[in-house]
Amino acid sequence: MLDICLLGTGGMMPLPNRWLTSLILRCGGSNILIDCGEGTQIALKEKGWSPNPIDLILFTHYHADHISGLPGMLLSMGNSDRTEPLTIVGPKGLRRVVDGLRMIAPELPFEIIYHELSEPMETITFGIYTIDAFKVNHKVTCYGYRVSVKRLGKFDAVKAKEQNIPLRFWNHLQHGETVTEDGVCYTPDMVMGAPRRGLSVVYCTDTRPLPVISDMAKDADLFICEGMYGDRDKLENARKYRHMMMYEAAELGVKSQAREMWLTHYSPSEMKPEIYKDEIQKIYPRLKFARDGWSKDLNFDEE
Repeated sequence: MLDICLLGTGGMMPLPNRWLTSLILRCGGSNILIDCGEGTQIALKEKGWSPNPIDLILFTHYHADHISGLPGMLLSMGNSDRTEPLTIVGPKGLRRVVDGLRMIAPELPFEIIYHELSEPMETITFGIYTIDAFKVNHKVTCYGYRVSVKRLGKFDAVKAKEQNIPLRFWNHLQHGETVTEDGVCYTPDMVMGAPRRGLSVVYCTDTRPLPVISDMAKDADLFICEGMYGDRDKLENARKYRHMMMYEAAELGVKSQAREMWLTHYSPSEMKPEIYKDEIQKIYPRLKFARDGWSKDLNFDEE
């Protein structure tokens, strides 16, 4: 199971009942935070989740509404007796930006490991997660992320017995490990069926529409996308500052055929994004207008 909580849905500046952008994902005791705008740790505490298990932070880009909450988050982690290393991923300049913010959080009881993105597309494996980073079109270098949890095929006990594979090795093979004993090598493909459909969440903000976005969101369980403006008179603003209209996001949803889609990162001028609901859902009925604190539990398909 993959637990998701959209902690903040605001863009540019926080509003009452709307924190700045951030998303947290939990699976198998390992947590990922995407972006850390102002108010993120408050939203996290309101949700009742602790910052201490966050193992990985992904930054889309370094505009303040996406990263200004980091110093406080790091201090909260440190004050929670965290000692395990924290990995942070983001575009080029990551270390310089984070070190600058850490002027007010200079002493931490844990190591920070930096991974700077430099290619248009990069894949990172982190524990149970596979993260595909893809470059989008904003006024500064910005990335979207597809976070996936893969699912192995079914273990075939009959095949294991037919091949005289010792019972003590079955669990290792089930978890994708290769085992060798007395010169005999046992590999997972000897006993595992074809991989099954896993779980995936795509998060993309601060960009103009691009084909790569719908390609990366193809058949995702949840596609979270910027819907900065609903008022079509704001199209020139969206083009100038390289943001996305709600109807443009919905059109990407159609192309992706994501199982569910949430809009986020609303402009402060859009006090009630839901007023566009009827218009936008005509384009993509699976689209919803997210609010702070929205959560979803994603489960593997039943067989």
